[in-house]
Amino acid sequence: MSKLFDPFLYLVTDRRLAGQRDIADVVRRAIKGGVTLVQLREKSLGQAAFVAEAFVLREVCRAGGVPLIINDDIDVAQRIGAAGVHLGQSDASVTEARDALGPDAIIGLSVETLEQAREAATLDVDYIAASPVFATPTKTDLAEPLGLIGLRAIRKLTDKPLIAIGGINIENARAVLEAGADGLAAISALVAADDPFQAARQFCSLRLRSTD
Repeated sequence: MSKLFDPFLYLVTDRRLAGQRDIADVVRRAIKGGVTLVQLREKSLGQAAFVAEAFVLREVCRAGGVPLIINDDIDVAQRIGAAGVHLGQSDASVTEARDALGPDAIIGLSVETLEQAREAATLDVDYIAASPVFATPTKTDLAEPLGLIGLRAIRKLTDKPLIAIGGINIENARAVLEAGADGLAAISALVAADDPFQAARQFCSLRLRSTD
């Protein structure tokens, strides 16, 4: 069963893109601008530092009324009381995550092909992340970009919330939404923005127009 959460604007953290700024402050400002989900994804951090950052972001997200999702690590998600976990194809299984985190956890799964999307549609996940939609320098270990055609094809395979990730920015976001995405996962477009608050507001303005 899908949880009551808003997938529209999904911030994925990256300390490198934040530069000298505190990542917690970047996330806090982006939430004020309209971010609706936050994923803690920091591949370069050791376990202790990752857990410490997770606790800080948990409080930032709670204060902003936004769920915090932990990338890959079920144990950390459980330890800090995160809202859920995001899994890749090579991570722990959805069943393992659900057994560990319980029925109320938000569990997301990345898919890179139509075959993976078809399988994901049958699993106990709360959202599916199509990745990558466009080429992106922030993740170099991904499959060929799906493009808007691939995104539309995945949309036809599932009624689950569909989040687009990979090269998402304010210039292509409208086309991504029109292709069937329920949510936009942004990394550099939010974390590296001069003003994360205003960047988030720009994305949210597309949502308002789409309901006109």
